[in-house]
Amino acid sequence: MGEILIGTCSWTDKALVSSGWYPPSRRDAEGRLRHYAEQFPVVEVDATYYAVPSMRNSLLWAERTPPGFRFDVKAFSLLTGHPTRTAALPPDLRGVGRDSGDPGLLDEVWDRFSGALRPLRQAGRLGTVLFQFPPWFTPGTRAEILLHGARKRAAQWPMAVEFRHPDWWRDDHRARTTALLKDLDVAAVAVDTAQDLPTSIPPVTPVASRELAVVRFHGRSTTWGTGSKEDRFRHTYAGGELEEWLPRLTSLAAEVEQLHVLFNNCCADAAVRAAESMTRLLASHGDRRAATG
Repeated sequence: MGEILIGTCSWTDKALVSSGWYPPSRRDAEGRLRHYAEQFPVVEVDATYYAVPSMRNSLLWAERTPPGFRFDVKAFSLLTGHPTRTAALPPDLRGVGRDSGDPGLLDEVWDRFSGALRPLRQAGRLGTVLFQFPPWFTPGTRAEILLHGARKRAAQWPMAVEFRHPDWWRDDHRARTTALLKDLDVAAVAVDTAQDLPTSIPPVTPVASRELAVVRFHGRSTTWGTGSKEDRFRHTYAGGELEEWLPRLTSLAAEVEQLHVLFNNCCADAAVRAAESMTRLLASHGDRRAATG
């Protein structure tokens, strides 16, 4: 049975910071991370999707967390084909005439992103790099070529892939998707979302890597995929909604060395409360491998 690490998809989200979850004495940058790492053993770094991270931040994150803590780092938007604002690029890469299709720009961003993660990797804190592909990234030859290209560039990283188009995990394509990810040696990301929408991702739990599997709980808002961030992820998980995942999680953990369970319903303290509840449920379910901070 693999180790189950439970956490959230951010520790710096403004709604969480203002919710009162952090003690008054620990609301500066260092205090928040140290407090979070005392409660949970894993966190997703969401900010790296919006801006290229810095080596300095990676060094600080490693220094402020204990051995065994893991950061799952979300790939910068440009690396997964999402629209990327010029203002999101490092200042010296915002030259006139440069856009997201510039091969030289893409090469430089890959190099900087990789370099920034090095301190986390050297400190044993890097869990995986999460490549979340956009809803228009559909199954097919072109997508598979792009995935192979991304894996080649990220050969030195542990890598996980989340698809936002449901066809990747529908019954008629699931086996091919799993085989593709196994061939790439990347972890598959399972998701929990509302299931009554055209864009709903099936709640399947494929295993593509024996080292790691990831499950991300996005909440069950019926506006998932549209509207504001608060609309998309506003959801408070009920006990029964979490309990239905217990057999899936224990089954996954039986096939991998480590399972990361991350809550992305990031409105106020809903994500940390859901993570706490899932930790208790797994413990009462008899799985003593569910780790806390």
